[in-house]
Amino acid sequence: MTATGAPRTIQDRALRPTAKVLPEHIRLNNRTLVLQTLYRAGLQSRADLARETGLTRVTVSDLISELMGENLVIELGQRQEPRPGKPATLLDINRSAFQIVSLDLSGHTRLRGAVLSLDGAVLSSSGLDLAGARGEAAYDTVAELLAQVIAAATAPILGVGIGSPGIVDRAGVVRNAPNLGWRDQPLQARLQELTGLPVRVVNDANAAVLAEHSFGGADHDLLLIKVGHGVGAGLLIGGRAIFGERFAAGEIGHVVVGTDDGPLCACGKSGCLEAWLSVPRLTAAIHDATAAAATPADAERATSDILTEAGRRLGIILAPVVGALNLLEIVLSGPPELLDGALSAATVETLRSRTMATETGDLTLRMTAQGEDIVLRGAAVMVLSAQLGVS
Repeated sequence: MTATGAPRTIQDRALRPTAKVLPEHIRLNNRTLVLQTLYRAGLQSRADLARETGLTRVTVSDLISELMGENLVIELGQRQEPRPGKPATLLDINRSAFQIVSLDLSGHTRLRGAVLSLDGAVLSSSGLDLAGARGEAAYDTVAELLAQVIAAATAPILGVGIGSPGIVDRAGVVRNAPNLGWRDQPLQARLQELTGLPVRVVNDANAAVLAEHSFGGADHDLLLIKVGHGVGAGLLIGGRAIFGERFAAGEIGHVVVGTDDGPLCACGKSGCLEAWLSVPRLTAAIHDATAAAATPADAERATSDILTEAGRRLGIILAPVVGALNLLEIVLSGPPELLDGALSAATVETLRSRTMATETGDLTLRMTAQGEDIVLRGAAVMVLSAQLGVS
């Protein structure tokens, strides 16, 4: 818990706390523990919660009364039990009491927004074309989209979560997002002041890995590669998202792959991973190759060659990471028609040829099952963590 009493977010959890735990923090921690247990398990009696959390029944009953008074927990009838005696009353998070608003700013040409349930289900969605907007014009487009999505909510809004490209610090300042023309953009503070709602801003790839953890069943170490207008990675180690000292962990898009130069990148260097792998670059290369092909078979071979080379370049960059962290699962997020096939096969082959087979023999690479909503759902996880302490 933070000193202000708000639940610690995923970004804030320290492995070695140094501050004294005050009595009020203990109560808040117990409150979060009860909420987390109900959020994940659901339909628990007060006695069940006491057993699961290790808290006393008196403490649990007291906390449940408080949470019911805030409309965060509800009673859902009595458990049908064969033994005599009064049946236990079942409790759950009030999953319809609040909704979450999320924005995904990582699209190449279009920004997306959605209203989500507390369980991460998309209830409604909308979008706005970016139309080449950069800088303040891009901010205005984000603000317009946010207003549209907020208006579509049908329950009180718990908070707003935003997945943004670029480097995002703990205060939700977008330090650098070249694709949107932002540098030191205080996005979280500006949108919080604009809406009067709690707002959390996180890097889009970091949001995606949180979605995979909370809603995709990934409860182990995981590396997620998000391919879109740019290329980024989200890393989950020991159940904790890794953000880095300067908030740039996972910024692999502008790492140069190999020593053979390669295509010129928008950043000015040659051979960056983004120049090989981003959706605009792959789409353009395939279009040109297809147009130049003499036959459909030639076009198919050219497309396969382009995707294979992109996958090989991705494998080259990932091999040291996989070897250093002993990772056994990698998730790809992006257009399946580009990533799921020759590209992913080449990535796995390259990874296995460049790491120790005894340590990475069980390595798997898969596409996310969450599709294009993964950033929206991950941004919602940040809101859940910040406002309720659950994920």
